[in-house]
Amino acid sequence: MDWYLKVLKNYVGFEGRARRKEYWMFVLINVIISIVLTIVETSTDIAPFLTVLYSLFILLPSLAVTVRRLHDTGRSGWWVLISLIPLIGSIVLLVFTCLDSEEGDNQYGTNPKLVSH
Repeated sequence: MDWYLKVLKNYVGFEGRARRKEYWMFVLINVIISIVLTIVETSTDIAPFLTVLYSLFILLPSLAVTVRRLHDTGRSGWWVLISLIPLIGSIVLLVFTCLDSEEGDNQYGTNPKLVSH
């Protein structure tokens, strides 16, 4: 949960780098929350108000952590736009987010693996 809160606190931080663990823990908790909200909405027969509200709330932090994750692999944050290409773009972005950190420092900052928490 610390990784999730760390991303939320840095919700407009597009500079720097994000480790794989930070990114994927954030994604995992997002998926869990979305599933719980969907179950609550379907079991109570209410409109998908909670899911839409949560999606809007989490949009900026998700974008920021994805850009920082791309920075960690040595890529520009603009690569996030590749996801606009149907199917292929999402697959390419998935591969980029799964890649290991670039060794040492890069133009986006120091390697977050080397920084103690």
